[in-house]
Amino acid sequence: MTLFSLSNSKCFWGTSIALAFYLSFLYIVNSSTLQTPSPNPCKDPYKQLRLILNPNGTVTRSNKPPESPPAPDPNLNILVLSKDLTINQSKGTWARIYLPRKALDHSSKLPLVVFFHGGGFIFLSAASTIFHDFCFNMANDVVAVVASIEYRLAPEHRLPAAYEDAMEALHWITTNRTDDWVRNYVDYYNVFLMGSSAGGNIAYNAGLRAASGDDQISKIRGLILVQPFFGGTLRTASELRLANEPHLSLCTNDMLWELSLPVGVDRDYEYCNPTVGDGPVRLEKIRRLGWWILVTGCGGDPLVDRQMGLVRLMEKKGVRVVGHFTEGDYHGVQDVDPLKAKQLYAVMKSFISSLPSRG
Repeated sequence: MTLFSLSNSKCFWGTSIALAFYLSFLYIVNSSTLQTPSPNPCKDPYKQLRLILNPNGTVTRSNKPPESPPAPDPNLNILVLSKDLTINQSKGTWARIYLPRKALDHSSKLPLVVFFHGGGFIFLSAASTIFHDFCFNMANDVVAVVASIEYRLAPEHRLPAAYEDAMEALHWITTNRTDDWVRNYVDYYNVFLMGSSAGGNIAYNAGLRAASGDDQISKIRGLILVQPFFGGTLRTASELRLANEPHLSLCTNDMLWELSLPVGVDRDYEYCNPTVGDGPVRLEKIRRLGWWILVTGCGGDPLVDRQMGLVRLMEKKGVRVVGHFTEGDYHGVQDVDPLKAKQLYAVMKSFISSLPSRG
């Protein structure tokens, strides 16, 4: 397991409205009572998430997060251009493409990062200001084209709907020859699937599906999993130690899986727990393809033991994996702390640039 060394960087980027909302979101997904053993019952996670569960299995989301429009005009004095492209109108899926202005004067084509946002599978959007700003700065700092994918949310569309949307998006963007940004600036043999939290879970499961026979596998270099969201019925030490962690409590974690997994399965289902079923065997396909995997996490995240366990499993299976884990912090820290985000971009850029040339 390899740890990158990070240098201090000056804070950058800030959209106060977006940060305020996302901080409130992280604290909304909070239960302060569940421990093992616990003298108090778990509080109602639906109330804490400000969700109303409807009789038909859908939810009413009482909060509307702030959203940002794209900025496609090259005459604007901004570092990164962005625009929205439809993937599947009937499903309501689309991609926001981010093109760093540096690419306009770049002699070679750029890596493509296909990004899936977090939000527990049930919240937020590719248009959410917090993710718009994150992808804007990632495209500029990493010097890559970023495609942030709008996928269908649970529980209206339970898993594997998000994985299916991810695969459709991957096929769409790697075969798209009509959009000039994608056609002119993307290196189709330098594609990475990336996601944070639930988006990390989506990137991982979409990667497994691609490795199992999709015709676009030759275009994937690897996966970038930022604090990926995994679970299981047997509690880990970090889950118990951080059961009441205010950014992602154990009680809320369980409820998010209850709303997202197929009806009738538990957290030891393959979508949630990558160590069960044929999950370990499927990693061997990634090994044979020679993909590189970056997994990042932090000691203050209740899910850190599962993330580190996945790295150990990959190492055991011979997958080319880099684990980057830091002390302290919390789940989703890079979404609200500009310095942590900038440090993550540096890790990503080092990871991508260190890979041998291809194509």
